[in-house]
Amino acid sequence: MDKISIFGILLGLTAVILGQVLEGGHVASLMQATAFLIVTGGTLGAVMLQTRQDHFIAGIKMVKWVFIPPQHDFKKQLGVLLNWSQQARRGGLLALEAYVQSEKDIFVKRALQMVVDGAEPEVIRRAMELDIDSFEDRARSAAKIWEAAGGYSPTIGIIGAVMGLIHVMENLTDPSKLGAGIAVAFVATIYGVAMANLLFLPIAHKLKQHIQTEIKRREMLLEGLVAIANGENPRVLENKLAGFLS
Repeated sequence: MDKISIFGILLGLTAVILGQVLEGGHVASLMQATAFLIVTGGTLGAVMLQTRQDHFIAGIKMVKWVFIPPQHDFKKQLGVLLNWSQQARRGGLLALEAYVQSEKDIFVKRALQMVVDGAEPEVIRRAMELDIDSFEDRARSAAKIWEAAGGYSPTIGIIGAVMGLIHVMENLTDPSKLGAGIAVAFVATIYGVAMANLLFLPIAHKLKQHIQTEIKRREMLLEGLVAIANGENPRVLENKLAGFLS
């Protein structure tokens, strides 16, 4: 679990609610179902309209990375690559065939199979770079739905505020209805701005960080497998990949 993400959300929400209490307001006044419906529904609709279905679904699934991030152990990955390099030096590239069968990572499995098949190092590099670029494009497009939500929700909040004020203007002759309309107006704005800055935009930036780390991991694998295909000494390989550990 990414504890700092959970703590951050709780801290942000607590600060807003505590601030309302310290100002003498009631927490219940922030609970407006109408305002919540306008902001969440409007934001969701706008994001769905601008996004491809596969990117939208991938972005929703990717949000789990904020709380349970993918594990990237670069030292362990370096150890695996050094082991493969030593095996290839002793028994040739065909000695790595057993690792192909047991490898679960599709990216690694495809690249390692090319190494075993004796593909030219530059061919392997181009294929792996294309795979990395494709992954980056898909992943960043999926993460952008949260960035888009952070851009739309404040504006949708303003729409909710205007709707609330319209309701107020329609009931100027009935003072009993003025309070509810004004409450919806201001709370919709709060919802829009708060969701953007406490949830949507932070989620987008956290996902981008994880995507960048995954790209770094794949680039490390690229350099390692190309070096193995070139028959480089394991010690040279270790020194070459040391920069990825920083």
